[in-house]
Amino acid sequence: MKILQDAMDLQFEAINEDVPGSKWRRVFDRHWPAYSRWFVREGVRSRPTYSMSLEALRTHMPKLLPTYEAIVETAGGGDLEARFLSMWCPPFYVRGCSQAILTGADSSLIRNYDYSPRLLEGTWLASRFNGKRVVAVVDCLWGVLDGINEDGLAVSLAFGGRTAEGQGFGMPVVLRYVLEFANTTAAAVAILRDIPVHMSYSIALIDREGNHATVYVNPDRPAEVVERRVSTNHQHGVEWAYHAETTKSVEREAAVEKLLSASASITNVLSGFQRPPVYQTHYGRDCGTLYTAVYSSAPPSIRHTTDVTAARYTPPSTDRSTPRWNWSGRARAGGNPAPISRTRCAPSASTTGFRRPCANLQGRCGEQLTILQIDHFETRVTGQAVGR
Repeated sequence: MKILQDAMDLQFEAINEDVPGSKWRRVFDRHWPAYSRWFVREGVRSRPTYSMSLEALRTHMPKLLPTYEAIVETAGGGDLEARFLSMWCPPFYVRGCSQAILTGADSSLIRNYDYSPRLLEGTWLASRFNGKRVVAVVDCLWGVLDGINEDGLAVSLAFGGRTAEGQGFGMPVVLRYVLEFANTTAAAVAILRDIPVHMSYSIALIDREGNHATVYVNPDRPAEVVERRVSTNHQHGVEWAYHAETTKSVEREAAVEKLLSASASITNVLSGFQRPPVYQTHYGRDCGTLYTAVYSSAPPSIRHTTDVTAARYTPPSTDRSTPRWNWSGRARAGGNPAPISRTRCAPSASTTGFRRPCANLQGRCGEQLTILQIDHFETRVTGQAVGR
């Protein structure tokens, strides 16, 4: 019997907690040791003080202060925890991502999240921090990578492909502010124009009326709304050539543009997001696709579908005859929940990736879930025994 000990396990968890409590604290306890090391990697004095962080929140996001204080209290009220959770001037960090905005009958926001599987937080959080239902994939424990609120406003972020850094907030807490207090694309754009950010990002927005925007935010330039429905990891042009080449930012952008011009079908576009070059398998270089999310909303209620596909990969040095596993889950709000399935993938001819599933092992590996009413969901794909 051979056990796949070299493979990477990815875990996704979805929790429903209206205000920060024991469920969120469990997530905090699991990730805080790693986050605290990352936060002070350049020395504790390199990070802003608590008073500086608090003043920044009061100045730029005053309506978020009660939520921030509740989050800090739930985390134990420590000085370092409070500084980290403010997300004011965090360390520089880089990720990938591809985003597309579909208009018309299938108005949606589709995104691939490309990052290191070792650093994936993997938590969906359904909350009502300020009375409004918000469902988001979180980063830095309460910030937002992508998500939607009960008004039907959906948001997503992608690294902007620049090395510029300045005094400002980490983008995930800004998107938290957007989903908590904006109800339309126009309101979200106004927020993005006003809040300083510490790095460059491309933000995709769409509301339930189909109004949409792509916003380039930077620490050294004013926020800019552009007439584009596709964004990857550069803005007007490539400014960081190494990163763009490593993540195939230009190639991904061209592929997604072609998808949108060829068909308005959400099914076809989503299929393209799950194929190279948009779907990336460079996990050893920290830019592999970890999940795909689709946000769709229309009156009179939110019909929000999130498809998540996370690759469990075997490093290039491992025997390629070893099966790889792909875990996928689907959560639906406003309608019947779709089941969770687990899919086995055949070995890829490539030493760095895997091909799409060729054999399905259908079945529930967790409870079906309705994302806006979810209580708890957790799944883990572990090493499978082969070669009996």
